[in-house]
Amino acid sequence: MAKELWQESVSTLAQLIRSGETSSREVVESHLARIEAVNGAINAVVELRPDDVLAEADAADAAQKSGAALGPLHGVPFSVKSNLDVAGYATNEGTVALKDVVASLDSPIVEKMRSAGAVVLARTNMPDLGLRVNTESSLYGATHNPWKHGYTVGGSSGGEAAAIASGMSPIGLGNDIGGSLRNPAYCCGIASIKPSRGRIAQGNPSSIYEMAINAQIMLVDGVLARHVGDVRRGLEAVMGAHHGDPQSVDVPFRGRPVAKRVALVPEPLGGETDEDVAEGVRIAGRALEAAGYDVEEVEIPQLFDAYFAWAELMFTTLGVLMPRLEPLMGEGGRKFLELTSIEFPPSTPESLELMHETRYRVARAWREFLTTYPLIVGPTWTQAPFAHGFDIQDAESAMKVVETFRFVLPANLLGLPAACVATGVANGFPTGVQVIGDLYREDLCLDAAEAIEESVGVLTPIDPRS
Repeated sequence: MAKELWQESVSTLAQLIRSGETSSREVVESHLARIEAVNGAINAVVELRPDDVLAEADAADAAQKSGAALGPLHGVPFSVKSNLDVAGYATNEGTVALKDVVASLDSPIVEKMRSAGAVVLARTNMPDLGLRVNTESSLYGATHNPWKHGYTVGGSSGGEAAAIASGMSPIGLGNDIGGSLRNPAYCCGIASIKPSRGRIAQGNPSSIYEMAINAQIMLVDGVLARHVGDVRRGLEAVMGAHHGDPQSVDVPFRGRPVAKRVALVPEPLGGETDEDVAEGVRIAGRALEAAGYDVEEVEIPQLFDAYFAWAELMFTTLGVLMPRLEPLMGEGGRKFLELTSIEFPPSTPESLELMHETRYRVARAWREFLTTYPLIVGPTWTQAPFAHGFDIQDAESAMKVVETFRFVLPANLLGLPAACVATGVANGFPTGVQVIGDLYREDLCLDAAEAIEESVGVLTPIDPRS
């Protein structure tokens, strides 16, 4: 049976539109129909303007027929997390308080997607201000996991992952300061890339505040899709320097050849790991071995120090910002921060200096380790997705959630790239891994993730399940 257009990969859609075998309007209409059919079950898409996206699609089709030069994503629809500026849309970050903050310009990553020819399809759900790993918004409500209703899609780019996994969008944009591109990819069984610091320009023109120091160091924008190849195609479209981000850089996508050696980490230090999750990591290891990689289970240096340094940087900054942030958040977001916040002594010039010395020491140890093992493959979450409400049930459950996503934190602290890919299904939920590499070696991460995908297969799109 022939696939519906909403089931196709980004690469296939781009080729079909470019060749004239289908049109951008037909692709958009297929996705709009899919949203109408399934979004009510999962609540991933939170703002949709059919007339606007169809007008963009018609303009793309006119350009194709005129023989104009076409970008690599010409006519392909994409979705956008609601904390990224899209001109004319509210950048509400999932909160009631910001529902009327309308952007006049696109964020750099959206601008670059449009420059590649893609058309804005929809806005997707997120937790208030992105400060929770369960996508429950005070403005829009909770997003449900397509694999099992009533369970989390992770966060904070959870609406994106759920929309992509259920076929409502072929590719989307989100961001990541504590796994927020990777947590949802894992929970929904799709692929994503958390790029190196500076690889993708970030920042919202609508923002009235400068970027906080924890975000300058640890936050990145990135791409989610069902296929690793589509994530690569999206990354190549949006990477590079932009005048709106002083930290953004132009670095070639491909780096020099390195040894195909992998450090496999099925059960990372710092807490428990579900046996199905650990087996998913070993499935990835076997797939990589079959693809010619030298894979070895090995401990990662200064891993606990990396967790602690992330927490210290994150919560020291949040402590300063909380008077500004707390009034904007709903009850669930405030409760999660209250239950998970780690109390650090009041900052002094000396404590801040020591914090950044620690971060530098951990970074040096990891860079040295990556010269021997250019890739680290381990779990994204160490447990299966939890039921809605578990993350704010009490202090014990909230900290259990933090323990669950601990292994995503070093890549944020150190600015390293990490690609996510699914490894199968266990007990009704997808399993998966993240592939971490050295700075600006997204090429190596995605190559390895694609080798895993070729062995395991692509799990989505799926119809939402009860």
